[in-house]
Amino acid sequence: MVLTKMKEIAEAYLGKTITNAVFTVPANKDAGTIAGLNVFRIINEPTADAIAYSLDKKVRAERNMLIFDLGGGTFDVPILNTEDGIFEAKSTARDTHLGEEDFDNRMVNCFIAEFKHKHKKDISENKRAVRRLRTACERAKSTLSSSTHVSTEIDSLSEGINFYTSSTHPGVLIQVYESEHTMTKDDNLLDKFELTGIPPALRGVPQIEVTFDTDANGILNVSAVVKSTRKKNKITITNDKGHLSKEDIEHMVQEAEKYKAEDKKQRDKVSSKNSLDSCEFNMKVTLKDEKIQGKINDEDKQKILHEYNEIINWLNKNQTAEKEEFEHQQKELEKVCNPIITKLYPSAGGKPGGMPGGFPGGGAPPSGGASSGLTIEEVD
Repeated sequence: MVLTKMKEIAEAYLGKTITNAVFTVPANKDAGTIAGLNVFRIINEPTADAIAYSLDKKVRAERNMLIFDLGGGTFDVPILNTEDGIFEAKSTARDTHLGEEDFDNRMVNCFIAEFKHKHKKDISENKRAVRRLRTACERAKSTLSSSTHVSTEIDSLSEGINFYTSSTHPGVLIQVYESEHTMTKDDNLLDKFELTGIPPALRGVPQIEVTFDTDANGILNVSAVVKSTRKKNKITITNDKGHLSKEDIEHMVQEAEKYKAEDKKQRDKVSSKNSLDSCEFNMKVTLKDEKIQGKINDEDKQKILHEYNEIINWLNKNQTAEKEEFEHQQKELEKVCNPIITKLYPSAGGKPGGMPGGFPGGGAPPSGGASSGLTIEEVD
């Protein structure tokens, strides 16, 4: 069942039927046959991890790599040797009692304790409440893989009491790439650094300014600063640090031109998904705005909440949808919400001031923030 679903996702992404595949353990050839796949080969997990990040294409000289493989129930740390696309496992260490489930358990226990502290009620024996809380924690954990902040909200978790909390990463990873491609998965990573000291805030509120400064010798200085705290960090990238060879650059340029249309299609799809995500987030923020609590009636509020839940459920099940599907969902969302918001803010055209991106549609920076454009200044 899982392999069949993965096959469908891959076919939807590639736009063609898949009949052949390379598996990694613990999958086997029989499972592939059941899923309608001809399994060419089965490889170990560390090698699959390296190939997934295109390390077989980006690393040409002999090199040793340390792979962190944090799975659902185990944690593996192997050392691989690679040269000319050939991988060899040198050693491995494993913790069979550390995996993603442990993070779920920690979050669930933390939130149970938080609920007990706030409301003086212990829900640890309430199976339905714990199950709903675990589902929300799994979703929050997934969001934190690509975001620094996530809010967890569960209506009527126990005895009619709503639960709301937020989780945050105190820092953000700044990564510097070079390539002709628009997606970083196809780019060459030059260097990276972490910027810490970001205070907890709603999504779209923290502002980070990243500056690129190249001198006459081709040395690149990259700095990042948190505008609210002025906390900053920087790195220097020299000509010999992580750069591609002349042949690699020529190959990358040719690849970028070859897949130009495909890159644009993927970029447009991501943009449409982000626009829908921003739209539904702004809708939730609007409903929580104290200024409108006495202006919106229960019927309109329920309409927006229903549409919000519909969009959330759809997004959770359709992460690989096409651009047109995301745009259709956003139009349906706006069809329901725009008339209601316009009644609340007639003079502002339905967009409450001070909210990131207005409502709905998003896309604009927070009020008082900098423009979203990139400014490049030449330095002599």
